[in-house]
Amino acid sequence: MPVASLFFQLSAEFKSKSKSKCESKFQSKAKSQKLTLLTAMAATLAITSGCQSIKTANTSHQSGTMMQAQNADQPNKLERFNITGKIGVTTPASDSSGAQGGSAFYAWGQQDDRFAIELIGALGIGKTNIEYDGQTATLVSEKTGTLTADDPEELLQKATGWQAPISQMPYWISGRPAPSDSAPKLDAQNRLISSVNGEWTASFTYKGSDKRPSKISAVQPQGNKVVMTINH
Repeated sequence: MPVASLFFQLSAEFKSKSKSKCESKFQSKAKSQKLTLLTAMAATLAITSGCQSIKTANTSHQSGTMMQAQNADQPNKLERFNITGKIGVTTPASDSSGAQGGSAFYAWGQQDDRFAIELIGALGIGKTNIEYDGQTATLVSEKTGTLTADDPEELLQKATGWQAPISQMPYWISGRPAPSDSAPKLDAQNRLISSVNGEWTASFTYKGSDKRPSKISAVQPQGNKVVMTINH
């Protein structure tokens, strides 16, 4: 199935599922924007993919298409998903200024290694789109124009000065440690509650008995912090 068709389908499914799950504070602001954001991301991914054919797994009735789990006690990694939420970023104090922070509402569409993220109220640089085609990351905002980099982490730091473990997020959003993580810890229900990746230490919060996290917090010793709420 073409990428565009997959993402238009995901957008419609996600719009129907998320009405009862969005937090009330976010719902009033995001409800009217959600389909537009996800539809735009579908078109973007279709353009960046061109005519390239892609391999997809079988679709289940759960959220997203999943690859086989490496550990039967942990959730499968979602190979495609559409999520929304809010992200907050904090940077440490420097010699010239104190600690700084910013936040944004986001919509994130993922297909295998490719993704498109749209940010509103975006961390001091206005409405922002971040795209990754598996090889090159592109950021477009009102303040920066178009920027490119080899990976999304380098791109975000170039555009905003913020640091965030974007490449690990698809695993963490799934409730799994990333392949390069160390020291993962599970709770009594075999859910991931903390994991370490380089200088980042991530912690995970869940609603009730859910297997996918509703919030991820990642911190570095020097003071960088990312907090991300997730509406699956």
